[in-house]
Amino acid sequence: MAADRWSRLEREFRSSGQWLIAGIDEVGRGPLAGPVVACAIVMSPDARCIRGVADSKKLSAAERERLAALIGERALAVGVAAASVREIDRLNILRATTLAMRRALDRIVRRMPEAPHHILVDGRPVQNLGFEHTAVVGGDATCYSIACASIIAKVTRDDLMSRLAARHRDYGWERNSGYGTAEHREALLRCGRTPHHRTTFGISRQLELELAPDGE
Repeated sequence: MAADRWSRLEREFRSSGQWLIAGIDEVGRGPLAGPVVACAIVMSPDARCIRGVADSKKLSAAERERLAALIGERALAVGVAAASVREIDRLNILRATTLAMRRALDRIVRRMPEAPHHILVDGRPVQNLGFEHTAVVGGDATCYSIACASIIAKVTRDDLMSRLAARHRDYGWERNSGYGTAEHREALLRCGRTPHHRTTFGISRQLELELAPDGE
């Protein structure tokens, strides 16, 4: 099932009367620098699905930017939130990711006259999310609402890292978004950490992860 169509799971929820479906995805679990960003989104069940929506990692930057604008225009509610580097170091990345998701969900709940009828989360079940939900492994590639969330989250985080790159020019964040590319690792060895680098487990341990720039 292409992500630019309502998935069978989403259609089943809608046919049972749960037509306000919130999709959630996160970006930034793997980088050496920057926050983790989550998006929760409710797309209108009456609007035509946006052609081209897919897993954000499979799209070019230009495609993501174009689709993010369309998604924002057609969504019933969008909530974007982050957990900071300090929170990641204090809580660990898993708990910080859950915190970002909860914040994103809280924002759409506050903005909507009616709470979402069901929540779809990319990946595995999220402990302590605070909301009943269905986890979908690979949901950003198959579920329309999750794919929309993944695009908004990715565009938001990439833009943030590009703005931070203007203040920390040595690390190439406008190109690698804080992931452990060769360029980024070399700059760390040459220039050391910035306040935006994660220190949990030590940089040397994080460098061993060998995560690709678009890996999550």
